[in-house]
Amino acid sequence: MADEQGQQQVSIRLDESKMQTTYANTIRTSTTADELVLDFGLNLPVQSGPDQGVQMVFSVGSRVVLNWSGAKRLAMSLNQAVQQYEQHYGPIQIQGAQASQNG
Repeated sequence: MADEQGQQQVSIRLDESKMQTTYANTIRTSTTADELVLDFGLNLPVQSGPDQGVQMVFSVGSRVVLNWSGAKRLAMSLNQAVQQYEQHYGPIQIQGAQASQNG
């Protein structure tokens, strides 16, 4: 099937047979001139020792490497998803931003 500009439409079939689902509450980003590196993982409190208190350990579970075109498409897609969520459920409060504004 062709559209008005003579381009052919392509249907996409998703293959989720090798997909893994993980939860992340933290993300770390690194960049190069060619790529964006996203490390997804969990911030976990760990008791360091009796006198040292608690440390937060960032346990990396997944790394995603994108070229800058893919990173921009991801940013646009995430922005659209967040806007739709907030239109339906209201503004998302970010705890870190509130803490820095209040103190």
